[in-house]
Amino acid sequence: MRTLVIGNKNYSSWSLRPWLLLRHFEVVFEERRLLLDTPAFHDQIGRLSPNRRVPVLHDDGLVVWDSLAICEYANERYLDGRGWPADPRARAQARSAAAEMHSGFAALRQQLPMNCRRQPDAYRWDADADRDIARIQDLWRDLRASHGAGGPFLCGAFGIVDAMFAPVVMRFIGYGVELDDQAHAYADAIRALPAFAEWLAAAHAESEHLPATDNLK
Repeated sequence: MRTLVIGNKNYSSWSLRPWLLLRHFEVVFEERRLLLDTPAFHDQIGRLSPNRRVPVLHDDGLVVWDSLAICEYANERYLDGRGWPADPRARAQARSAAAEMHSGFAALRQQLPMNCRRQPDAYRWDADADRDIARIQDLWRDLRASHGAGGPFLCGAFGIVDAMFAPVVMRFIGYGVELDDQAHAYADAIRALPAFAEWLAAAHAESEHLPATDNLK
């Protein structure tokens, strides 16, 4: 049986990515949630994840860690390649965007951490985060213009690149980031996914709080 170990749904952006991909494509798995920044997390994570982080996938004795690696494994093992666009040019650019999201945007990550319950307020970020926000919207706009004719997602149909950017949608909404029309439409498409709505409902039902994230001013 496949088990995906994740963190709190309200806060764990890395956990959301493979969870959303697996759920959207109806790959059956058990979910094991470890509460972030708790003694129980630190006690258990070393037995579950080689890098002591979530998410991590356990699949019939195989351990796969890191969000993008789990998505790639699922794509090869369970999705028959549907996680990436069929067109080689679209696939190359989708992979480039996913890799940029995976390794970049440090200011956005630090200053606008994912918090699904957050509502916009007076909190503001600096120019480095603004540059990340602008770059992400440029990426979305370029992918939609070049490869998005087949549907509402970055390359038409939902895939790994969208799973990688789904937590950014929550960041933009929760912090009141100004979005252009294309970004608004894309955010609406992500939020309309049944799997995403399921995650969001569970996030709102959680009672745990991370003060460093909740109390940003």
